[in-house]
Amino acid sequence: MRLGLRQIKGFAEADANQLVSSRPAEGYPDPRALWRRSGLGRAALERLAEADAFRSIGLDRRRALWALKALGEPPLPLFSAAEDTAVPTGGTARDATEWRLATAPASEAHAVALLPEMPLGEHVVEDYATLSLTLKRHPLAFLRADLAREGLVTAADLVHLPVDRRLSIAGVVLIRQRPGSANGVVFITIEDETGIANLIIWPAVLERFRSAALGATLLRCTGKLQREERVIHVVADRLDDWTPRLSTLRDRTGDIDTVRQPKSAFASPAKPPGYDPREMVIASRNFR
Repeated sequence: MRLGLRQIKGFAEADANQLVSSRPAEGYPDPRALWRRSGLGRAALERLAEADAFRSIGLDRRRALWALKALGEPPLPLFSAAEDTAVPTGGTARDATEWRLATAPASEAHAVALLPEMPLGEHVVEDYATLSLTLKRHPLAFLRADLAREGLVTAADLVHLPVDRRLSIAGVVLIRQRPGSANGVVFITIEDETGIANLIIWPAVLERFRSAALGATLLRCTGKLQREERVIHVVADRLDDWTPRLSTLRDRTGDIDTVRQPKSAFASPAKPPGYDPREMVIASRNFR
């Protein structure tokens, strides 16, 4: 699945049109060619890098941001055309990128080699920050081993577990609804990596756990399972805001056991390019 440029937060429509209209038939082989041919400014290029748009030329967001640090303003067309003649043709986009690194100053190539790999979890967090979604892996997949050890079930489990069983489940909140005809009952839809689960929140429970019910991004629900044919609900008696657990995703590799990635030998007093301390935000559709 490919995402449109309009999905990138802060990327102007005019920049998107310029990027497409300036693109050669063979595409942009590397960041330097994109910088020279597109005429986009540094801010627009960094928006593309932050959204992981450079993967098609063999660079993840961190290495793309690093490559852009060495670039200034796009050169005049005359000098751009002159430099084009030095680039080898006939290879893949990755070949062109590797050629750029091989011919770059030794200090730059060495610096690129020292950049630590971004854990998959950090890529997922950055995808939500820049695109509002991810195509890589569901956030709950990184936490599943921890949740299983704590006895939580998945959305897929609700299909075959015994009715009236008291259980706990967690997921990111997709929708909050409070129909006018429901006498104050709130319906919440949460999602984990296996599917969705529908929660029923009675008014008394809502009053006790209002902050979690109305404010959580990652919500844990404890309650009884109800199932009639294809209609499945969990009737909540306790809600917990587990949003802070999403802050652990940056260090997770995506391995099945979700063990945190060991710290890299790379040491620097400055944060590496691509690092952003912002919280993970997953938007939900809520009642007004």
